[in-house]
Amino acid sequence: MSENITPLTPHQVVEKLSEHIVGQDGAKRAVAVALRNRWRWQNLSEEMRKEVTPRNILMIGPTGVGKTEITRRLAKLTSAPFVKVEATKYTEVGYYGRDVESVIRDLVEAAIGLVRTAKRADVEQEAERGVEDRLLELLVPFEPSSSFSSTDDAEEDAESQQSKHLRTVEKFRDMLRDGKLEDRMVELSTEQRNSPVQVLTNMGGMEQMDMDLQGMLDKMMPKQSTSRRLTVADARRVLHEQEVEALLDKDSIQEEAIHRAEETGIVFIDEIDKVCSSGEGSKSADVSRQGVQRDLLPIVEGTTVQTRYGSVSTEKIMFIAAGAFHRSRPSDLMPELQGRFPIRVELSDLTKDDFVRILTEPSGSITRQYVELLAVDGITVEYTDDGLNAIAEVAFFVNQTTQNIGARRLQTIMERLLEDVSYEAPECGRRTVVVDEAYVNGKLDDIRKDEDLSRFVL
Repeated sequence: MSENITPLTPHQVVEKLSEHIVGQDGAKRAVAVALRNRWRWQNLSEEMRKEVTPRNILMIGPTGVGKTEITRRLAKLTSAPFVKVEATKYTEVGYYGRDVESVIRDLVEAAIGLVRTAKRADVEQEAERGVEDRLLELLVPFEPSSSFSSTDDAEEDAESQQSKHLRTVEKFRDMLRDGKLEDRMVELSTEQRNSPVQVLTNMGGMEQMDMDLQGMLDKMMPKQSTSRRLTVADARRVLHEQEVEALLDKDSIQEEAIHRAEETGIVFIDEIDKVCSSGEGSKSADVSRQGVQRDLLPIVEGTTVQTRYGSVSTEKIMFIAAGAFHRSRPSDLMPELQGRFPIRVELSDLTKDDFVRILTEPSGSITRQYVELLAVDGITVEYTDDGLNAIAEVAFFVNQTTQNIGARRLQTIMERLLEDVSYEAPECGRRTVVVDEAYVNGKLDDIRKDEDLSRFVL
């Protein structure tokens, strides 16, 4: 989402998210409103902007219920730079772990990738013309010969050779466009940079220095040209990348990427409950957890982070934190950090009916994934209603009796259910597999009855 794009309404955002995510309407509404508020904020006066603080979100719920997926789909929906991190990776600078500011550098890198992709589309046609010209230079090099002694004769001969060469080039151009020269061999010279030295450190807060030093060394190292014999088809791909790189304006990309990271960036901080001081564990562990929260606070509050592409302000970045909070509560977070996540959303455990909907409703449901995968080997997979209900019942039962991992349980169950079919598919020829209640019970009943076995297998 940017200023020149018509924003989606909250209803439209919820509808789009519902194409991929079942249930959790409260969380969908919260992120939809937060997204709309961001657009509203962009349209405020400069003075009022300073008064309005970001509406960050704290999602509370067990694993596998859609917290990460909602955020990821939201970022994809708006073409926003997105980065997901685990809070447990970060700690106070000087201890172990990573510098918290590295999450903003990762966000800028994600923005660079998005902007580069968009800019590539703008220069594709020009790059293709450049590739064609360079291929013709390789296929029909101009090699003038001077067999005349007088100046007049030499000039006339040069003009004749030039005219003849141009006619030959045009003939080859037509052949090239018709695909008649794809297997012709050409000799292509490519530049390679020697970089025998690599800078690596394990100290927290040193990632940026690593990148800067590595970039400086890369610039200092001499380039080497190597010749490669390639077919026209392979050479076209190499030349296309070279032409695109030459046409891209790196300064413009970096400037736009920083702007997009600041204005539309989304940072998802998972496992934030793991850095709460729950009263369990050692004193040093609590110090470390408090350190992570103290380091996160200025990033969420709004600060300026130095990256290899320039300074990035975090004031307008949307932060969405999530955690199961089984052994702790949101109130165990530092009061200052709690205040920066004013929107609290609780995601519910998945019921059996939710599992049925997950198996059938999303456009990329796991059942459809297996249909498409096995169809490659000529296997037709058909699901009956009672079969889908049986799968949902097993998933719900195993989650209740072992560890609740939410919708991720379906991945394990479906793999177990169709393991034999997947294994035998290449040799058994075309056939139809009907996944009904009897089929599901035959494959999974022993595991469902034996709790110890289900813990081991599922």
